[in-house]
Amino acid sequence: MKMVRVGIIGQGRSGRDIHGNQISRMPDRFKIVAVSDPLAERRARAEQEYGCASYSTPRGLFGRTDIDLIVNASPSHLHVPLSIQALEAGFNVLCEKPLARKVAEVDKVVRAAKKAGKLMAVFQNNRYADGFQQVRKVIESGVLGRIVLIKAGANGFSRRWDWQTLRKNYGGNLLNTGPHSMDQILQLFGTDVMPKVTCIMDRANTFGDAEDHVKVILQAKGHPTVDLEISSCCAYPQYSFNVYGTRGGLLADREGIRWRYFKPGEQPKQSLVQEPLVSDVGTPVYCKENMKWHEAVWEKPKDGKSGTAQYYEMLYRTLSKGAPLEVTLAHIRQQIAVMEECHRQNPPSKMPKADV
Repeated sequence: MKMVRVGIIGQGRSGRDIHGNQISRMPDRFKIVAVSDPLAERRARAEQEYGCASYSTPRGLFGRTDIDLIVNASPSHLHVPLSIQALEAGFNVLCEKPLARKVAEVDKVVRAAKKAGKLMAVFQNNRYADGFQQVRKVIESGVLGRIVLIKAGANGFSRRWDWQTLRKNYGGNLLNTGPHSMDQILQLFGTDVMPKVTCIMDRANTFGDAEDHVKVILQAKGHPTVDLEISSCCAYPQYSFNVYGTRGGLLADREGIRWRYFKPGEQPKQSLVQEPLVSDVGTPVYCKENMKWHEAVWEKPKDGKSGTAQYYEMLYRTLSKGAPLEVTLAHIRQQIAVMEECHRQNPPSKMPKADV
């Protein structure tokens, strides 16, 4: 089995706790050979945990010849420039989300990858989460009929005061949490068209200048309407997905996933009646019928693989066997285009100050 040698830029919450942790769990396929981080204590810890070399800047990684993949887990506003530098230095790159803030930046990265002839991947691990995969499976089965509306929520109540609350760092809920939810919802909406975007942003509990409440509506002819919330001022989060279909619906929440639907031909036969409806004794009545519902539930497997593990398995197939990259740069471009429009509609001057 081919060993993929890895260099990681950054040893913070993402570089260490997500990427370093996962790569260390796959020793037959990946090996961390070097990391970079400006903080000496993080470098020392990486040397001890991974048995690797460390550098204070990414330049040290770029000078090595024993690295197959650079994982760019730098702060968000450095994703584009450092990814391009890594590509130009001759490395395959996996970049943390968000790849960029604007489509023009995405296009710049795409051009750099094509010129270098190297793989450029973006980390969208939540696409591989078991729960989302089940939601997608039910929708694609067709049992719910035509999908009319998909509500999605990545909500909770929390206050933040770190670097990811600042616009200059590409912070805010839309670029922090948003890429996960946006990637999922666009997979369900469809990646063949740029939707009409309507977005409202607010600053509620944040100590920074970026938004921490986002409401997005996506629409396009022949596609379901999407209603997405990414809020840090929701004290009673109710669901992650609520799907409305012409033959049934699905609800995904903390209890699991459940869906109900009827089968064509099993429901009572009806026809349009334009006269007032009356009961058997002649009194006015509403439309009422007994539907035969089919119901099912799904619970997360206790021994299921995480979305991060499944993403890295997909990436390994691409690097070792040449399998197609499933999270494509075209998908990322659509995602960033939607989020760029959200920001365009909500300049800082239009948002209220947070209540902190």
